[in-house]
Amino acid sequence: MAGFGSKSSMELRLRPRPSSPQPLGGGGPDLISALPDDLLLLVLARLPCAGAAARTGVLSRRWRGLWARLRRIVLRDVPFHSLQPALASFPRPPPAVSLLEIRLPEPQPADIARVNSLLRAAALLDPEEFFLVSPSDLVLSRHFHGHDLNLPCFHRATSIVLDLHSPVHSFDSYPIIRSLPAGIEFPALETLSMSSCVVDDSATLLSRCPRLRTLRLTVVDFNRSVLSFNSPTLEELDVVATWLNRVNIIAPMLKRSTISLNTNNEQAVSISISAPMVEKLSWDCYFSKNSSLFGLWRLLKLSLQAAKRQGKPPSLQIHACIESPPIYFYQGARFAQAIEKRLIAAFSVLELNLENKGHAYGAFVCHVLEVNQICWAMQSLKVDLRRLAMEEEGCPPDCLCQPTDWKSQTIPLTALEEVEVSGFHGKDHEFDFLKLILRSAPMLKRMTIKLSREASTSNGGCTKVYDIFKEYSSVLCNVYLSSGSMHGSRNCAST
Repeated sequence: MAGFGSKSSMELRLRPRPSSPQPLGGGGPDLISALPDDLLLLVLARLPCAGAAARTGVLSRRWRGLWARLRRIVLRDVPFHSLQPALASFPRPPPAVSLLEIRLPEPQPADIARVNSLLRAAALLDPEEFFLVSPSDLVLSRHFHGHDLNLPCFHRATSIVLDLHSPVHSFDSYPIIRSLPAGIEFPALETLSMSSCVVDDSATLLSRCPRLRTLRLTVVDFNRSVLSFNSPTLEELDVVATWLNRVNIIAPMLKRSTISLNTNNEQAVSISISAPMVEKLSWDCYFSKNSSLFGLWRLLKLSLQAAKRQGKPPSLQIHACIESPPIYFYQGARFAQAIEKRLIAAFSVLELNLENKGHAYGAFVCHVLEVNQICWAMQSLKVDLRRLAMEEEGCPPDCLCQPTDWKSQTIPLTALEEVEVSGFHGKDHEFDFLKLILRSAPMLKRMTIKLSREASTSNGGCTKVYDIFKEYSSVLCNVYLSSGSMHGSRNCAST
């Protein structure tokens, strides 16, 4: 017991027992390198980049060249001039490459000839998935062979992503995919995504993709492009484009579509989409300044939203504003045509988001409601009025915000059942607008008026609203204050 706490006893108990002699200097056997090739390849596959996998060759001769047998090849931040030699390092015939992902460093100047050469080198590896992504502007020189982007054959590819990030401010830098030469096929391709590319012949491109399910295009054009194709297999379509002259899509199996266009109604735009099976449709059309005018009003954006499975009725949204400073043009007929040309699907709800800036809006809304596809189909109308606090009240009697004599008109709103007006100020022209709706909609059941802050402080405005409804016994009138609380709800003819 006396020796239990002695120094020699403690050293005996704490000193580890070596199972075998340890060589000096840490020069033991390289157990990792003794693993089979398949296990070493699993280790290399977990590295973030093929470049890092290649650098493991400096650690051991056993690792040299193994990276070229990877099935998932990711090249990140490799200088452009080194990419093609890196791809040439892979054996021929290549292994069954499941993924080839090339993410260029930034900034990355290059000419189109080198991009095409890189694409050909990538196609020789015949990957199942191919990504070529530039995180910043890929500046394409106009030397060598212009801007023609030549897509080679990717026989095994099920997914191709080309995101070249060309600068929007320089149209000369956009690569153009023209008609594909004979023999260029994509027999296994199911997903195709291309950004910052001009597709000159989309019909031919898609005809070479007999199994395509998903198509995503982000293109900028020079006022001449056509998006036209007939795809019997396409199920998902996303398009962001500028200045398309014609859109002609036939896709009988299409389930989901999101299309966003910048347009100018000075163009002879032709839009036709046939997709009887579509379940979710989102269509946004942005208008350039001065392109669509009605008096002082300018059309900003038109949106169509439809989703069958979510239980929401399909809706058309129109965004417009009073132009400031005013542009004194009246283009009523062309304004209506700008809307009609872009109504690609049926809808039952119309939402008007108006920045009226204190001006009358009745003539403008009346003109919109006269569009045939709107007045016959609309079941619900929502008008959202937006004004800034510093804006002046009202407008002069001869103001161009009312270019037509609309107050005595009647529009055949035969399907309209519900109306909601938000931001109601209680001005005389606003009451004229309510009267027009009431006499034009024989099936109207409910009208909801949401007062502005100024109108909420005046009882006279609420009384005048109720007085208008006395002649319409079948219409329920709901009036809300700006706080959201209900001022009243009544069928005025029965009270």
